[in-house]
Amino acid sequence: MHDAPLLFRVGDSIELGRKTLQILGHARYSYGRGFWDEYCGTSQTGATSWISVDEGDVVEQTRIPAEQMPRARPPFKPGETLTLKDSTYTVTEVEQAECIALRGQFDEELRVGETYRFVNASADGFRLLSGEFWGENEAWYEGRWHDPFGVKVQKQT
Repeated sequence: MHDAPLLFRVGDSIELGRKTLQILGHARYSYGRGFWDEYCGTSQTGATSWISVDEGDVVEQTRIPAEQMPRARPPFKPGETLTLKDSTYTVTEVEQAECIALRGQFDEELRVGETYRFVNASADGFRLLSGEFWGENEAWYEGRWHDPFGVKVQKQT
């Protein structure tokens, strides 16, 4: 993985709001005109979260169980609405991504070179719904945006 400025690294602990997460894995994804970083972290209770950092924006998300996932399937269009738990989300981004680098540990199998389609949809200015699609598979995540200046990092010693 090429070095780039990072808010935190594998092994660091971070505080997002009232939650503390230990960063276990770091994946980098390309969407053609740039890249973003995703981190797999675990809370003190062992729950897994994914933290995405893209151009300084930080979002923490958790996987939605299969029985609660939205019924929507690609193709998606910006401006389209999606519903989850009585909330309406507006599609803001539809792209394809490729995993270009990995380090650390993850709660799922990831591979460099793997590609997938994704959709991001926002609600209330701070909530995010994301769907990932590859082959006949799909995964959905929900989460919220965090102020990057409010992220507290305890570096690995």
